[in-house]
Amino acid sequence: MPRVRLLHWDAGEAAKSVKCLAEAKYQVEYEEHFQPALMRAWRESPPDAFVIDLSKLPSHGKEIAIALRQSPATRYVPIVFCEGDEIKVNKIRALLPDAVYCSLSKLPSALRKALTNRPSKPVKPVAMMDRYASRTAAQKLGIKNSSRVAVVDPPRDYAKVLGEMPPGVEISDDTETGAHVTLCFTHDAASLQRMLSSYRSRAGATKLWILWRKGGSAAYGGVNERLVRESAIHLGLVDYKVCSVNEVWSALLFAPKRAQPRC
Repeated sequence: MPRVRLLHWDAGEAAKSVKCLAEAKYQVEYEEHFQPALMRAWRESPPDAFVIDLSKLPSHGKEIAIALRQSPATRYVPIVFCEGDEIKVNKIRALLPDAVYCSLSKLPSALRKALTNRPSKPVKPVAMMDRYASRTAAQKLGIKNSSRVAVVDPPRDYAKVLGEMPPGVEISDDTETGAHVTLCFTHDAASLQRMLSSYRSRAGATKLWILWRKGGSAAYGGVNERLVRESAIHLGLVDYKVCSVNEVWSALLFAPKRAQPRC
């Protein structure tokens, strides 16, 4: 029985895909929340195929698929993309033309096709970090000309962290006057919870970034990507972009769960 790894960011909706695949005699592996440790596990023991749902968080699905193509251990594993907005799907199809694309109703037959016709020379798109390596922090964070940027609890060297800004950018600690971009610097788990509780209501009106120091150990406040993401999910937020701001700081960009932006 072929092992199939399903990636879907809504457990309720994922149940339909799990049932569809199980009825077609596939062994389905599924977890609602993606964790970096899963990528390591897949490299050690790759499934027979990946099924990636694009109806929710298509940018996440795209980046995970691209990451799978970076490793020799998972590069040749067939990828099937299921559902999704046509415009977004077409953008992904341009990057990964040798994947299989289908609706939920056609998933079993599409998966059989993918397993029968495995890519002999898989397309290997440029990894996310390599694509953004030459971009400035402002470009990564979506700070444009004449933007108003609010900083919350920034470190003393935050100007160095952000680097050169585009013309006309205003940076202040005023979060009440409609900032285009809000940068919340977290220094420990307690401050993370306070910030998310205080600023979650503004996620739909500003680019709400949560930043934390890389490392995730107690020396760095014990904050890591998983903690930031899971804490935000509990408060009704969903991340749709990850950013390596510099060698010290990482960031996730959040929106209200029911108002996800186009990727």
